Amino acid sequence: MEDLNFSDIGTQLWDILFLVGYALLALIVGFWVVGRVTKIIEKILESKDVDVSLQKFLTRLVNIGLKVLVLISVAGLVGIPTTSFVAVIGAAGLAVGLALQGSLANFAGGVLILFLKPFKVGDFIEGAGHTGTVEEISIFYTHLKTPKNQAIVIPNAQLSNNSIVNYSTKPIRRLDIVFGIDYSDDIDLAKDVLKNIISSDSRVLDDPPFLIAVDTLGDNAVNIVTKSWCKNEDYWDLNYEFMEKVKKEFDANGISFPFPQQDIHIIKD
Repeated sequence: MEDLNFSDIGTQLWDILFLVGYALLALIVGFWVVGRVTKIIEKILESKDVDVSLQKFLTRLVNIGLKVLVLISVAGLVGIPTTSFVAVIGAAGLAVGLALQGSLANFAGGVLILFLKPFKVGDFIEGAGHTGTVEEISIFYTHLKTPKNQAIVIPNAQLSNNSIVNYSTKPIRRLDIVFGIDYSDDIDLAKDVLKNIISSDSRVLDDPPFLIAVDTLGDNAVNIVTKSWCKNEDYWDLNYEFMEKVKKEFDANGISFPFPQQDIHIIKD
């Protein structure tokens, strides 16, 4: 009986050692496969020119997810019930998802922004009610710097779900400025003055051609619009200098800028 008991113990011990060795071998092979799959995904993302931060995040997420699947599979191979593991992971995932709805929305928005690339670092954009230069695009937030050197952090969910104006996508921009002159002033003279100012500035592009025309007949002024094209980097300097030059040239040529006024008629009985 004692020999039989030792034989059974030895058999059970051998079975346990075999299962442990089998599990370790399956674990090593599984993790090796996960590493190869992760490298393949990383190379695919690099070939698609995906943002570096998003590459690292996605490859890490895939790596962790696949390793969890390997662990569950190995546990099932050695006879450990995996149903409870799956249920616990599912419940935990649901609880985390409900607790982090806003963060998950920002994460999804960040993935969309980094994949679709409506803007990139260095672009000047307008979105979610803010305007500024993009300094950083992270998974959850986008960081802007305003022209006043203020830092703005915008959740990616707001940017991905609303319209975005990217002023840096196109190399040139159109500068539209409206000047109001008095009804008694000479319209042709005003247009000639504007034409001379625009045509003499080398920053104004010849193609597309600029436009000078009467825009509206307002309550107090004849509004003349100028539409000229320039490079992105010249836009604001040209805007400010153009208005200054027009004011000086209009004054020199006797063209006035009217101001709102009302006529009051007093009737006495």
